[in-house]
Amino acid sequence: MSTRTSALDAVVFGVDVQSGDVRGDAPSYALVVYDGEDVSRDVVTHRKLRRLIDDEEPAIVATDNMYELAADKDQLIHFLGSLPAGTKLVQVTGAEQPEPLSRVAKRHGIPYGKQPMKEAEAAARLAAHNVGHEVSAFTDTTTVKVSRGRSTGSGGWSEDRFTRRIHGSVKKRAREVESELEDANLEFERDVREAYGGFANAVFTVEARPQDIPVSRNRAGDVRVEIERERRDGIEFRPLAKRRDHVVVGIDPGTTTAAAIVSLEGEVLDVWSSRTSDTADVIEWIVERGRPIVVAADVTPIPETVEKFRRSFDAAGWVPDSDLPVDEKQHRTREQPYDDDHQRDAMAAALFAVDAHEDQFERIAERIPPGIDRGEVTARVVAGEESVEAVLTDLTEDDGGEEESTEHEPRELTEEEREIKDLKKRVERLQSHVGTLEDRLEEKDDRIHELENSLSGARRQERKEVRRDREVSRLDRKADRLERERDEARAEVEELEGKVERMKALWKLDHSNFSDVSAKKEGLVPVKVVEKFTKGAIREADEQYGIAAGDVVHLRDASGAGRSTAELLAGFDPRVVLKEGGLSDVADEILFEAEIPVGPADDVAMQEVDELAVAREEDVEAAIDDWHDRAEERTRDRKAEMVDQVISEHRAGDNEV
Repeated sequence: MSTRTSALDAVVFGVDVQSGDVRGDAPSYALVVYDGEDVSRDVVTHRKLRRLIDDEEPAIVATDNMYELAADKDQLIHFLGSLPAGTKLVQVTGAEQPEPLSRVAKRHGIPYGKQPMKEAEAAARLAAHNVGHEVSAFTDTTTVKVSRGRSTGSGGWSEDRFTRRIHGSVKKRAREVESELEDANLEFERDVREAYGGFANAVFTVEARPQDIPVSRNRAGDVRVEIERERRDGIEFRPLAKRRDHVVVGIDPGTTTAAAIVSLEGEVLDVWSSRTSDTADVIEWIVERGRPIVVAADVTPIPETVEKFRRSFDAAGWVPDSDLPVDEKQHRTREQPYDDDHQRDAMAAALFAVDAHEDQFERIAERIPPGIDRGEVTARVVAGEESVEAVLTDLTEDDGGEEESTEHEPRELTEEEREIKDLKKRVERLQSHVGTLEDRLEEKDDRIHELENSLSGARRQERKEVRRDREVSRLDRKADRLERERDEARAEVEELEGKVERMKALWKLDHSNFSDVSAKKEGLVPVKVVEKFTKGAIREADEQYGIAAGDVVHLRDASGAGRSTAELLAGFDPRVVLKEGGLSDVADEILFEAEIPVGPADDVAMQEVDELAVAREEDVEAAIDDWHDRAEERTRDRKAEMVDQVISEHRAGDNEV
């Protein structure tokens, strides 16, 4: 039986296909719900299974084949993405190359039957004992996106205010999300796309899972918050838990020490390397992951450091007949990921050791009856050099049985027996000496323990100081951010107050030059001022106060405009363009053909405050009428020129004849 205990305090769902197929219509599933003690069974449809998973949020959904729940890889990824945050999908039969469920269940002493309900129960019990691999399609990186919750529309001053309000709401919510992430002490990166009045969107890339992030997906009014986990390139399998099975360990010593853990079946369970860890750290890392049967190296003879590890675990040693060539190590580890050459060498040593003992492992497994821990027997045979029969007898003998006592008559000892007696006395003396050495070793261990406690205290104090420094840094960053927000708010307030003052000044203008204007300012029209006749100036004016069809546009400097600039202005379809300075021939022709009146700004009396201006309606109408008169004359001149040209061409043709 496996010595591992269940690491789960929650519910496990065991699932197996009862009838049908997920690629066809309406498959049904045998469902076993196991909480560590009680078992309940049911047959459910695929739809009901998904609903039960959403409602009960089990810790694990266990199956012997993940593609019984999804027809293909895309559907499997969609299924994984729809699971509750705390639910894992576990394939109990292994990773990319799963074993038969019957073999896995037998190895771990779990009851098994071929009926779907029995297979579902076996899967649930295996997962509850941390057997299997978690199926994952997502990383631990999550994207939080704050964006607009509605369209901004287009055109008009009122829609400008609407757009500014939406972008302001997005900016406000983005800052709230940033503050919540900082308060949770999460690492993240922010990418903002600014827009008129605030943010169009803000994307936070957070190094955490969705359940660890203090922000939820929602949509409220102008703002929408979306949360999405980052996809992996493919499907990844991770052991359900750090296992304490019997394993083979590969060690690559040196400045950088590397270790690899491989199961007796040749599956790489974990690999690790470090430049700073000492022997105790390496041993602790190995102990957390398994019980070594064989400790292997990739060179011969066995290095002293590797021999120390072997003795620490009382394991068998393995070295190759000669140092393993690099190309053989690369070929043997070609299907396994590793970070550096040290990890590769440690992994190769362990895998070659498994290859060397493969036949022995199989012979031992064939001779072990059900109910006996295969790893324990293998360890005692390989590392302890005992026979399989002796180990099985020791494990199965009836404890507490009374031994037969036989009385012997005193007799003269033979020479061989006296020698044995002398040897026993020597053994006793040596054992006494060993006891003395063990006492000294215990004293040294106590001293080491005392020093380790002192070191642990120093490390705790150091970690406490690091946490305090990190918290101070976080608070400093938050204070800086709040100060920036305060300064931005003050600047925005000052800008708005300035605009308000200018608006007040505009309404308080002295209209002494407009004696015909009533108290209600009848007969006044707004004028949109453009500093220069350039695309940038036109767009800037449009962003500040909007240029719409029928507006009066004042060009402070009309010179230098080309065809595209004139076409841009004509596209707004203004009522009239009042210019200062002369237009280029190209711009004049474009505006004339677009039938947009153009007149000198000096002909229209205007009063201005910054970019704001008003003019009398009758002056504007006079400028338009004047342009129409000039346009008619210009049209007549063009027609006359065309008639003259036709006559000239006709006469030239007659002369040729």
